[in-house]
Amino acid sequence: MNLQFSVSWFDDVARPVWDQLIPQINPSRLLEVGSYEGASACYLIQALGVSKSIELYCVDTWEGGVEHQQAGIPMSDIEVRFDQNVREVCARVPLPVEVVKCKGCSDRVLAQLLVEGKQGYFDFIYIDGSHQAPDVLCDAVLGFRLLKIGGVIVFDDYLWREHAVPESDPLRCPKPAIDAFTNLYFRKLDIFRAPLYQLYARKLTD
Repeated sequence: MNLQFSVSWFDDVARPVWDQLIPQINPSRLLEVGSYEGASACYLIQALGVSKSIELYCVDTWEGGVEHQQAGIPMSDIEVRFDQNVREVCARVPLPVEVVKCKGCSDRVLAQLLVEGKQGYFDFIYIDGSHQAPDVLCDAVLGFRLLKIGGVIVFDDYLWREHAVPESDPLRCPKPAIDAFTNLYFRKLDIFRAPLYQLYARKLTD
């Protein structure tokens, strides 16, 4: 399969855990915030599309965050690779896969999904968008509303920090937001034991 990825973040960090987690939870309705070149989306399509039909919502601005802009990453190329990779993998799985590409800021897209009646709709939500703490907290709260009881929410980059500046700004990384969310929602979540670069939790109640 001719998939093109310029980075190996997903394979390095997520795949070893997802290889065990995804078959266990076997989700059908999935949402990811932050799609980049489509590595996680393609993984989910390949893992699930061989045995069931799935819906996958992919939310991204494809404009990049501060760290991408500082590095001069051409985000238009990233979006083209996302489109090509997803199209390629969808053509190779035997069962229908509905990929809904939602291009826009996650706060607006997730709020719109709630307006459209998708509260408690998704089995699996992956938060890997903006690394700015206020954005991550917004994605977490809105994502929780969209997640069904029993569904799983995953936060990427729990231990990520900014390397492009001499002194890291504590609000320009996901950890404070993820900690705030899990502290406020601890009675409604069951946090999994897993390598902590990502944080995994099951929704117990609304």
